[in-house]
Formats: sequence, structure tokens, C-alpha cells
Amino acid sequence: MSSTNTIDHSGLVAYHNGRFVPAAECRLAIYDLGIVLGAAVTDFLRTVHGQAYLAPEHARRFYESARYARIVPPVPINETLELTRRIIAHNLPHAPTGAELGVIYYMTAGENAIYAGAAAIPPTMTPTFVIHTFPLPFHFWRALFVDGAHCVTPAVRHVSPQTLSSKIKHRNRLHMWIGDREAKLADPAAIPLYLDHDGNVSETGGSNFVIYRRGQIVSPRRRNILWGVSLQVVTELASELGIPFVEEDIQPWDVINAEEAWMPTTPYSLAPVTKFNGSPIGTGKPGPVWRKMLDAWSRRVGKDLYKEVAEAKGPSAG
Repeated sequence: MSSTNTIDHSGLVAYHNGRFVPAAECRLAIYDLGIVLGAAVTDFLRTVHGQAYLAPEHARRFYESARYARIVPPVPINETLELTRRIIAHNLPHAPTGAELGVIYYMTAGENAIYAGAAAIPPTMTPTFVIHTFPLPFHFWRALFVDGAHCVTPAVRHVSPQTLSSKIKHRNRLHMWIGDREAKLADPAAIPLYLDHDGNVSETGGSNFVIYRRGQIVSPRRRNILWGVSLQVVTELASELGIPFVEEDIQPWDVINAEEAWMPTTPYSLAPVTKFNGSPIGTGKPGPVWRKMLDAWSRRVGKDLYKEVAEAKGPSAG
């Protein structure tokens, strides 16, 4: 590919504007509009058995987000997929044995040396495009699989789709940072679950959210959420298992009275939620339907996704 150079195999690399560079040297300029204005789109995928999992789906959403944000990618989508393959092939041998990688796509509107926000932006911009990886810290999420997550609704509300389309995966997430700080005042381990301006449940900062009740999986309506690649997998697995999947407005009352609740997300696939605003959901323990779904997902990818997280050892455990 003409836009890339030869990879240096001395250590981890990242892709930055047409070149592979040492990951430690991959930096954004202080006047990059991703920093100045938050004008940036992103996506996140992972490896399974060392191979990019659902990469075309993630790349397509990334490119659609860029189009919506009026950011023109500097390379075509097929080249991004090849770059993804190359960076995984290079970086995976530098990860701990048996590790899987998270892969980040990040694209900003570009650099504007006239540091004046939106007041002095040139008519044409060269986007900043970065791809980088990191070993997935499955031990960090072990408690989610063993005990379940505690979701807390902070006072800050989710960004309305009337302000910014819920379909775009972007980096304007100050409200989520504030919400995370608020939720952790209630429980240091809490995961914030955001309500919309009508009091309906939307999503967390890093996952979708669904409930299971009366034999159905219920998701918030897609107009209010980023329709996740993992959430799409949940719909497919539900169909295979004969479990109806529906979209409805979900309110806190529905969550508290659900039999189970789950968080579909790329890093760990599907985690159970066992507590909501301090109250147990169902039995207060990870439920049987969640495990049935996760086992079906494991069969699909040929890997025990429960064991991957629940039995993960931290860095100090060897």
C-alpha cells in the first residue's frame, strides 16, 4: 500500500497518518480539532483467537460516523481493514501469551494551527487518522461475570438524538465523564446507565443495555442509542435460541422489575447486571438466560467467553 511504510518490529506500533510509528510516539498536536473541538469519531473492535472479530461491521460504522461528521477518511475502507490486519499481526506477539487485543480507530477533523476553535477553520482539512491496539485486560472485568454489574443512573442525561444522532460513535463524552464521577459517589464500582430527557433508559458509556422479562429480550429503541455491533449479535443469538427480541421504551421501573439485565459490548461480549440503583435485579445474581446467551456466543466464535473473563488472571497473578 502506498500510504504505509515498513513496520519496525522492535516494539508495539500504531498507525498515524500514513505511517506506522512506535506506539509510544503516537501523539496528537495540541491544535488538533479532536482536542480543540472534540471533532472526532472512533470505533473499537477486538480480536478472537488473534484475528479481528467483526472488523467489516466496525469499520463500516466508523466510516459512516466520519461521513456524518463531515470528515473525509484519507484511505478507503478496504485499506483500513488491511491496516487492521497488519497492526494486529505485528503487535499481538508483543502481548502476553494468549492475550487478545483491542483495536481502536480514531479520526479527527485534522490540525488547525490557528487556535481559534471554530472561528478560523480553513475550507479544506486533512484528517488525523490513528489505529492503535492494547491487550484486553479481562481480569479487570472478572467481577462483572462472577457477581454482576451495578448500574446507577446519574443526574446528567444522555445527549438527545435531536442534538446529535445516536448512530454516530464519537468522542464528545464529557457528559459521560461527569456521569461516571457521579455514579461512583454511590458505589465505586458502579457503571453509569444514562436516562434520556424523557426518563427512558438509553445506554452506558461503553455498552448497550437490555433487560430480559417474561420470555423476551427488550432493548431501548434504536433512536436513543448507538446500535452496537455486539447488540446486533445478541439479536442474532436470540433468534437462534427462539427468544423474542423487541425494542421498547424502558424506564427504571422496568429495570427494577426485570428478571435479568445485560450489557452487550465489544471487549467482554455480554455481562450480567445484577443491581440497579442499589436494588437487586431478579435474584441479584447472574441469571441463567444470560449464561445461555453467552454460551451460544462462545459456540459461535469457538472460544469459552465465560472462562476468558471469569478465570482471567491479573498481571500480578502470573
